[in-house]
Amino acid sequence: MITPPASPQRGLTKAQVLLIFLVLTAAIATGLSIFSSASTVISLFRTATAGLFLPILLSLIMTFLLDPIVSFIERGEIRRTTCIFIVYFLIALLLYFAANWFAPHWQQMWGSLKTDMPRYLSRMVMFLNEAQTNLQSRFPIIEHYDLPGRARQLAEQFLAQILVQTPKSALRIGTLMILGPLFTFFFLRDGHRTMRAFIGLVPNRYFEMAHDLYYHVSRQMAHFIRGRILEAFIIGMVVTAGLSLTDIGYAPILGLFAGITNLVPYIGPIVGMIPGILIALVDLGMGGQFWWIVIVYVLLAQVVIDNFILIPILISRVSNLHPLWVILAIIMGGKLYGVLGMIIGVPVASIIKIAILETRHYRRTFTLPGAVQDNDQPTA
Repeated sequence: MITPPASPQRGLTKAQVLLIFLVLTAAIATGLSIFSSASTVISLFRTATAGLFLPILLSLIMTFLLDPIVSFIERGEIRRTTCIFIVYFLIALLLYFAANWFAPHWQQMWGSLKTDMPRYLSRMVMFLNEAQTNLQSRFPIIEHYDLPGRARQLAEQFLAQILVQTPKSALRIGTLMILGPLFTFFFLRDGHRTMRAFIGLVPNRYFEMAHDLYYHVSRQMAHFIRGRILEAFIIGMVVTAGLSLTDIGYAPILGLFAGITNLVPYIGPIVGMIPGILIALVDLGMGGQFWWIVIVYVLLAQVVIDNFILIPILISRVSNLHPLWVILAIIMGGKLYGVLGMIIGVPVASIIKIAILETRHYRRTFTLPGAVQDNDQPTA
C-alpha cells in the first residue's frame, strides 16, 4: 500500500514568528532612533545657524552688487584681494561723506517727526471717529464696534513690539556690520572657486548640466537683485522729488520708506504710500496738493515709472513669474521669515523655476549619457 506524500505544513513555526517579531521590533527601534537623532541634529543645526541666515543673505546680495565693480578693477592686472579692498575703501569713503551731509537734515526731520506725532495721532483718531459715525449711520449692525479704540489698541501693540525688539535689532545691526562685510569679502574672493569645486564633485555625465544650471541661475539672480535694488532706488527718488514740490514735510523719509517697501511685490507699494497720504491728509487737507501727492504715489511712481518702464526693462525678463506664483511665494516667505521672507520669496521661486526649466531644456536638447539608445547596444 502506497502512502500519499505528506502535505507541507501551512503557517509559521513558533521560532519563525519569534524571529519575525524580533526583526520588526529591531527595525522599529532603529527607525525611531534614527528619527530622534535626525530631529536632534536638525534642531542643533537650526539653533547654531539661527543668527547666520540674515548676514549670509545680505552678503550674497552685496556680492552680486559688487562683483561687476571688482571684476572691472581686476582687469587692470590687480590682484582680486586688492581690488576688493579698493572697493571697500571707496564705499567707506562714500558713506562717510554721505553721513556728514545727511546727518544734520535727518536729525532735524526726526526731531520734527517726534514733535508732530501726537498731532498726527489725534487727527487720525478724529478721522476714525467721523468714519465710525458715518458707517454706523449706514450700517446699524456695527453700532457697538469701537473703531478708534481698536485702532488705538493695535497702535499700542505695535509700539510695544517696537520697544521690545529695539535692543534685539540693535544687536542684530551690530552683528550685520561685522559679519556682513566679512562674508562678502570671502564670497567675492573665493565664491567662483568654491562653486567650481562643488560642481567638480558632480558625476561626469551630469557635469555639463550642473555647470550650465549654475551659470544661468547665478546670472539671472545677479540681474534680478541689481534690478530690484535699482528699481527701489528710482522709486524712492521719484517719490521724494514729487513730494518735495508740495508743502508736506519729511519728503526724504517718506521717499526712503516708499523705496524700501517697494522691494515687496504687490503689497509693498500699498504700504509705502500709506504714511505719506495720511500725513498729507492731516497737514494739507483734501486740496490740490493732496491729490497731487496721490498722483505721485499711484499714477507717476507705480503705474508709469514702475509698471510701464522699470518692470519690463529690469524685472520681467528675469523673474517672469505668474502673478499667482508671486503671491504664493510672498505668503509662504512671510510665514517662514516675516518681512524678509516676503522679499526673498520671489527670488527663491525664480531659482526653482530656472532650475526646473533649465533641467528640462537640457534633457530635451541633449541625451544624457545614462540613457542607452537602442542602436548603441552591441549586436549579437
